[in-house]
Order: sequence, then C-alpha cells, then structure tokens
Amino acid sequence: MAVEPLARTEIDERLERLPGWSFADDRLSCTYAFHGHPQAAALVAEIARIQDELGHHSDLTLGYNKVTVTVNTHSVGGKVTELDFGLARRIEAAASNS
Repeated sequence: MAVEPLARTEIDERLERLPGWSFADDRLSCTYAFHGHPQAAALVAEIARIQDELGHHSDLTLGYNKVTVTVNTHSVGGKVTELDFGLARRIEAAASNS
C-alpha cells in the first residue's frame, strides 16, 4: 500500500496524542531538553537505532542539552504521513525512558 500525505485535520487529530509535538512547514517537530550533553547524545543514538529499524529517518539537531527532531516523508514530496507519526510515537517512548 502506498503512503499518502495526511490532511491537516488528520495531522491535528494525531498531534492531540503527541504532547510537545507540533506541525509547521510540512514537518512534525519536537524539542527535548535534558540536564546535560550525555543524556541528549544518548537520545540521538537511540533515535538513530529506531530510525534504522523502521527505515524512516528524521532530521536531528543535537545541542548541549537539547535534541530537536523534525520529520516528514520525502517520497511524497516532503509531506507528513502516518510513517512520520509512527516514528514520532517511537521517539516519544524513547525520550520518556531517558
């Protein structure tokens, strides 16, 4: 089954179940803050593992104590799809265990 872009109403409905995540410029995004760099870097490593498992990758920005994740699906013209929400849910679970 082909992946299709989600309508804005579908995106908004799914975002209600992902506190801290937002939608702008055809991307989902979230920033996680930690007490220090090792914790932030550990989350980046876990996100990389999850992304390889799913075969779907986000853009990650690592700061001293922050990780910013932005994601969309390039194969549908850079729009948001269910693949992005699946990845976001997995990232959210990983971040809550950090």
